[in-house]
Amino acid sequence: MALLAPESAVPSTLVALVVLRVPAWACLLCFTSYKERLRICQIFSGVEGPEREKCEKAFTAAFQGLLDTEINYDERNHLHDAFTQMTHSLQEMAAARGSFEVAFPDAAQKIQEVITQLKEAPACIPPCGLQEVARRFRCRGCYSTVCDLPLDCPVQDVTVTRGQQAMFSCTVNFQLPKEEITYSWRFAGGGLRTQDPSYFRDIPRAEGYLARIRPVQPTHRGTFSCVIKHDQRLLARLYFFLNVTGSPPIKETELQSSFREVLLWAPREAEMIEPWRPSLGELLATPEALTPSNQCLLAATAAIASASLTLLAWMFFRWYFSGN
Repeated sequence: MALLAPESAVPSTLVALVVLRVPAWACLLCFTSYKERLRICQIFSGVEGPEREKCEKAFTAAFQGLLDTEINYDERNHLHDAFTQMTHSLQEMAAARGSFEVAFPDAAQKIQEVITQLKEAPACIPPCGLQEVARRFRCRGCYSTVCDLPLDCPVQDVTVTRGQQAMFSCTVNFQLPKEEITYSWRFAGGGLRTQDPSYFRDIPRAEGYLARIRPVQPTHRGTFSCVIKHDQRLLARLYFFLNVTGSPPIKETELQSSFREVLLWAPREAEMIEPWRPSLGELLATPEALTPSNQCLLAATAAIASASLTLLAWMFFRWYFSGN
């Protein structure tokens, strides 16, 4: 639960909720304190008396229309600023002997206009993942919510012929935070197609959102899992079931056959998945491969090539004019 009211305002808000029997916390109770609302009514109608109680009820009633309001979680500070400005304006109007019966509905209307101008939260994108970008703040309860989606994504089937290359792309269809994103890979062998974490084991040195296996062998048949985290917080788990097809090569030399029997065609665990290190052609053909490190590598390569060409041109002209 993410409460935006000041810490000192929370107990007072609870008291007001009990006294006024409000069905749920509205935006007014989330972004203003009980002391602030009480002070406004004291200026409007006096410190004590039935008129002040009438003022308090009118204040709450004017904002009942915002009871079920939901906003983009990232926009809550803008709404808090609007309520702060509203509080100052009401105090000035009360000091000028204005009417709270007019001032409160007018203030609620202005807040409603501010809400309509706030940036909307993106919609939840199924089928899975913790999508912080779609987090919403609810005035009914003064708390935030995220998409009600599972962290485990559906298993994707990948079929590869024996001896070829298998490529896995650990990407999701919703926006991830820009920093502190980590990827880790796990494997459940024996041909299992599963999402049960008890069957998986970590694959050392397998990092990054792109990974590949080459050459693919029958022992690679099983489920590979990619875990996406943001600052140690789990965002999603992706699963790839690798099905290996094709029979062993027909022509094998005696040495190759003996070597296969010794190793049992079982790759070492640390070399099962290798990070994808794309070539220049793959970089240009795959936009997702242009990570900051790869962009720096391309820039450095271009700079070295440019400097080399300049040096060669200078040496040629120097030799040419010295000969003349």
